[in-house]
Amino acid sequence: MSRPPGRKQENHKISRELLVLTYGALVAQLCKDYEKDEDVNTCLDRMGYGIGVRLIDDFLARSAVKKCRSYSETADMIAQVAFKMYLGVTPSVSCSSAAGNEFSLILDKNPLVDFVEELPAERASLCYCNLLCGVIRGALEMVHLAAEVTFLQDRLKGDAVTEIGITFLRKAEDRKHKRN
Repeated sequence: MSRPPGRKQENHKISRELLVLTYGALVAQLCKDYEKDEDVNTCLDRMGYGIGVRLIDDFLARSAVKKCRSYSETADMIAQVAFKMYLGVTPSVSCSSAAGNEFSLILDKNPLVDFVEELPAERASLCYCNLLCGVIRGALEMVHLAAEVTFLQDRLKGDAVTEIGITFLRKAEDRKHKRN
């Protein structure tokens, strides 16, 4: 079927509450399916990775961003554009290494935990929002930036903030290509 001429493509958005509740149900089901928190964390990361691999195309098409020239620009783009676009929040960014390849995204408010007060004591090592780490890692990999992404702090575990650590695995000079 073709679209009538002059008709704009509709963007369908799901409500934030529906997303948060659906995500909570997903995590609850994974906790029932897997006994070990590490298995749930791995599954969430794998799911997030698959989402990130596909989401980067949408991000690049909708945001019209230019190529980032450094890791700090990339980290800022993730925080100021991607998080705002998809989650409606803007984390602060801090560089945590002298080499300039390690960054922290600090979220004052994590929308995925709106209806979660705390993790049960028997799930202390569960990384509830590990999906986000997989999404970031998958999206970065699709633009040829290998990175390790992990939760460093989590409010659900009693920390003051939620902090996601991003470590770019190649040095900036490794990314430059020589022309013959």
